[in-house]
Amino acid sequence: MMAGAPARGRLPLLAGCVLAAVGIALGAFGAHGLRNLLGPAELGWWQTAVQYQMWNAVGLVGVNGAGLSRNGLPTTLLVAGTLVFAGTLYLMALTGLRWLGMITPIGGVLMIAGWLLVAWRVWRG
Repeated sequence: MMAGAPARGRLPLLAGCVLAAVGIALGAFGAHGLRNLLGPAELGWWQTAVQYQMWNAVGLVGVNGAGLSRNGLPTTLLVAGTLVFAGTLYLMALTGLRWLGMITPIGGVLMIAGWLLVAWRVWRG
């Protein structure tokens, strides 16, 4: 996007960059700060959270680069889905509250809906 473009037009880029930066930090924290504190299952949840967060971050940067109009709803679904999905896994790993695993799929559904909406908008032109 060009300088001076509306901020909402750059929303996927902004969201992708922030999610990526936080994902890198959380990945490093998990690899170095938590490896001796958490069990294998918890570290697996942490890694899954980081992985999905990073994939969606990269995808949001790509959505921005594609120059799609009306990208606000897909961006909202992808960010919300990532926060719910990864956030519940991070919390589950740190707290052991396994009931959070019942909420995690809601984030997955939001991410799927976001990507399907992106695909629909690409298809429609």
